[in-house]
Amino acid sequence: MSVARTAEDAPGPAAPALGSVAPRSPGSLERRSAARERRSERAARLGRISANLVGAAGAAFFAQATLRVYLQTHRFLGGAFFAEQMWVVVAYLVRRPARAVSRRPVDWLLAFGGTFGGVLFRPDGAHLAWGVTAGFVVQLLGLAICVASFLTLGRSFGFVAADRGLVRRGPYAVVRHPIYASYLLLQSGYLLQSLSLRNAIVMVFASGCNVGRAIAEDRLLATNGQYGGYRRAVRWRLVPGVW
Repeated sequence: MSVARTAEDAPGPAAPALGSVAPRSPGSLERRSAARERRSERAARLGRISANLVGAAGAAFFAQATLRVYLQTHRFLGGAFFAEQMWVVVAYLVRRPARAVSRRPVDWLLAFGGTFGGVLFRPDGAHLAWGVTAGFVVQLLGLAICVASFLTLGRSFGFVAADRGLVRRGPYAVVRHPIYASYLLLQSGYLLQSLSLRNAIVMVFASGCNVGRAIAEDRLLATNGQYGGYRRAVRWRLVPGVW
């Protein structure tokens, strides 16, 4: 009986057969592949759950901070901000998995700066009567847009640039990134109420981060075949007629 060998296995025609290895059956290969896929899915699920819990914990931290301010001032906007932050806590826990998520470190830094840069504001500087009134109106408008955007977004809520499906209705039929537009209004209103160089710098920093987030999301969502049509239909990113 003879055994087929490669040139490296058989130095000469008279070399004795050393045995052979039985080929793996297709069923064995399929089981191994299925096991690897299950492990990969479990790891991805664990990663999503961990990220959601971290995000919810961060939102809860800021929620209790806004609640503390509301209990001290009893201002309507303080209570509204607390309700909005509690919605964010829930949104982190129930949001749908993303089809794609940016892995670029700069996109994560922009998301962090745009989301949490507002905590650097301070209630100091000039409190002009017209600024306090105008700031309240601007913040109220920003809060209304923010809440409407969150409700429209539903489970597609996210932190960093990601594809959780396109949303075209509500505020998203006017601009492509209405939540970042609402942040711009909220922070502008705060600056009007507390005019200072520090708050102006914070405003520029946070707004710059959110502009960068909008660009990053457009870049990532360009891989979605439906996004080109949506971008042609909704031309403006943040401010209609401007940008």
